[in-house]
Amino acid sequence: MKLLAIDGNSMLNRAFYGVKLLSNREGIYTNAIFGFFNIFFKLIKEQNPDGVAVAFDVSRKTFRNDRYDGYKANRHGMPDELRMQLPYVKQILRDAGYAIVECEGFEGDDVLGTLASYCEQSDNTCVVVSGDRDCLQLLSEQVSVCLVRTKENVLYTPALFLEEYGFSADKVPDLKGLMGDSSDNIPGVRGIGEKTAKTLVSSYGTIESLYEQLDEIKLTPSVRKKLTEGREQAFLSKELATIVKNAPVSCAFEQFVPSSADEAALSDVFKTLELNSFFEKFGIGAAKTAQPAAEAPAINPLEAGELSAVLSGEKWVVLETADGTFAANEAVYVPVSSNEAFASLFTAFCENNPTVYTFGAKSLYKKARDCGFLKTPVFVDLELAAYLIDPDAKGYALSGLMKTYVPGVSAEPTVGETLAACFLLADAMLNEIASRDMTSLLFEIEMPFCEVLADMEREGFAVDKAGVEQFGEQLAVDIERITNEIYELAGAPFNINSTRELGTVLFETLGLPAGKKTKTGYSTSAEVLEELSGYHEIVPLVLEYRKLTKLYSTYVTGLLKVIGEDGRVHSTFNQTETRTGRISSSEPNVQNIPVRTPLGSEMRRFFVARPGFSLVDADYSQIELRILAHIANDPAMIRAFNENADIHTETASQVFGIPKEMLPPELRSRAKAINFGIVYGIGAFSLSKQIGVTVREAKAYIDAYLKTYHGVADYQKRVVEQAKTDGYVQTIYKRRRELPEIHSTNHNLRAFAERVAMNMPVQGTAADLIKIAMIRVHHRIREELPDARVILQVHDELIVEAPTMMADRAAQIVKEEMEHAASLRVTLLADAHTGQSWYEAK
Repeated sequence: MKLLAIDGNSMLNRAFYGVKLLSNREGIYTNAIFGFFNIFFKLIKEQNPDGVAVAFDVSRKTFRNDRYDGYKANRHGMPDELRMQLPYVKQILRDAGYAIVECEGFEGDDVLGTLASYCEQSDNTCVVVSGDRDCLQLLSEQVSVCLVRTKENVLYTPALFLEEYGFSADKVPDLKGLMGDSSDNIPGVRGIGEKTAKTLVSSYGTIESLYEQLDEIKLTPSVRKKLTEGREQAFLSKELATIVKNAPVSCAFEQFVPSSADEAALSDVFKTLELNSFFEKFGIGAAKTAQPAAEAPAINPLEAGELSAVLSGEKWVVLETADGTFAANEAVYVPVSSNEAFASLFTAFCENNPTVYTFGAKSLYKKARDCGFLKTPVFVDLELAAYLIDPDAKGYALSGLMKTYVPGVSAEPTVGETLAACFLLADAMLNEIASRDMTSLLFEIEMPFCEVLADMEREGFAVDKAGVEQFGEQLAVDIERITNEIYELAGAPFNINSTRELGTVLFETLGLPAGKKTKTGYSTSAEVLEELSGYHEIVPLVLEYRKLTKLYSTYVTGLLKVIGEDGRVHSTFNQTETRTGRISSSEPNVQNIPVRTPLGSEMRRFFVARPGFSLVDADYSQIELRILAHIANDPAMIRAFNENADIHTETASQVFGIPKEMLPPELRSRAKAINFGIVYGIGAFSLSKQIGVTVREAKAYIDAYLKTYHGVADYQKRVVEQAKTDGYVQTIYKRRRELPEIHSTNHNLRAFAERVAMNMPVQGTAADLIKIAMIRVHHRIREELPDARVILQVHDELIVEAPTMMADRAAQIVKEEMEHAASLRVTLLADAHTGQSWYEAK
């Protein structure tokens, strides 16, 4: 029989540092729990053991500390974020029927050694799982060791160890006795490194054998002196590194055979931790022991003419399924293929004006338009509610939300049960929304904005296909020319897209200065290449090659693939993907059409208006800085904006101490970088690299900036402290982002959270404002210019397609609504232009 013996502490630490901090709504961290069981079940699947034992340390003090006070003295204590997760891991293991083995005074490694020894003596096999190479000393014909690694686990056997080290695995304590182990603060012999230690163990075996022959064997005077002086430390270090194989723990194999899981207990803890994916991972329903959530309505197929008679309830649920759309109060089935049935459904809803809950309202808005409805019932989208509650979630599957919010839902509910549960889900989620003061955000911004996106997706954006093809041909010629130039400078053709081959050419063939070579080769990232640009003419060519090939593959080939039969691209706009409230897009990703380079901005020439129409392009002027001025209530910044001064010139004059009329252009550019960097909580190091000055100079600039705009400095301190108190930050419109990392003991994580705390209220409010503006523009042009359409939004930029004769009026409407989207301490400014292409209108 096979036993899987797991080093619980090692695996938990790896999970904690390998998965970004996650927490539930109560602030309980869950990233280590999540990562631990991902590794755990992967191991179960790979090894298919008969028994499983998970060993944990009981305390930091063991018999080794009695032998040597310094043992593991350099170890930091377990971070608080991890410590709170350990009891949950143990509880889940026990409730799932797996054995935990611990022993006071001994380490988890000693428990593993004892279990491995038991398997050898009882003619069983054992796979020891750890991230610590110390466990390799346990290898034998019946014991293998699985070293857990970030990318791929390595299963060691005695033969593999011998091949890698050149001596048998039982000599690991001897190796550690000589070279020591800094992670455990095992001293070893001073001055003896790994290479020398391996040579000595390979040649003389054990430390005992080495010291017996010390006076006779051939050694350099230096090594002999070190070994002589370090004799006592060598034997002590070997003792500390030797895993005990007779710890006082019970080893009967039958106790390690997994028992039946306590599904009710697991369900409770999964709900507490909000780990919805664990229900499926552990093979249990969300609440098999509970009663049904609500009586499931019968599904009654109805003809179109019958719908109006029954759709008179105050609340309804409408869900799309693979074979139809279900609406439920009592319950109605509407065939997907029947536009007539859909039209009757929407007509009845509009007549009776009920509350209609749905999941993914955008598709229903589009179906309504397909049926000729310009006005539709207001759908309450539970997916959007879920997004507002937890914008960090990886997804918002209806089944997962029900497991979290609705007790009693069966593992595989019928359509009728799902419809019934949706009423309870809606109540639970809307209560949660109300408790977070986000009801207005959901009903006045996100839901109306969903309808705007539906219309944008249906309308699409016309593309000059012939122009794109011609542009692609030009790019192909340029790419071929640059490729040949690179080959000539390299001395031979090679795969420029291969990091390994490019690294070989740059750092070995051409001898350019390289960073440290890793197992995967040299780094050829854009940052590395930019630093090397002055060393050889091949480097700028490689950077240009990358730019052109990306432009060709992503924005030429990619764009041609998605042009529809109507000559337009119909992007999908995702409303639930970003943490700040901004939208994203795909097929194509119009949010990332390049504009910073002249060649990249050429792509905008191929997005055009249809015949007889023009494009109106409006964007906000420095919207995030204006919002920062408002939120921070900074008098200097507010005055500059309200006096219509150039904020970058004002900042440069103050920071650099130069009168505005004498200011050189490069200092204004630096001030611009500082202005926008401050919004994102930029540090001196990052700013120095961005504007090409020393770190000391960059710090002086930031200090001068915060002295000038002291309201911003006060805001940054205030918002970080508030985030520490609340555990989250929010926009003016109450959009929230949780920040569990703000309390992390890890400096990098905490610094990240502090930067987010400074930035999110600004960037998130900017996202809210453009949504408000779009909703108002959408409504006004529908009423005043029925032939015009909102067709695109990119961050703080809005595009409308309007009949050419009405383009100026459309520009006026867009500008008015953008500038009056909110009443702030500073004026909002939007610039609007028209043209036949996006390039011209921009």
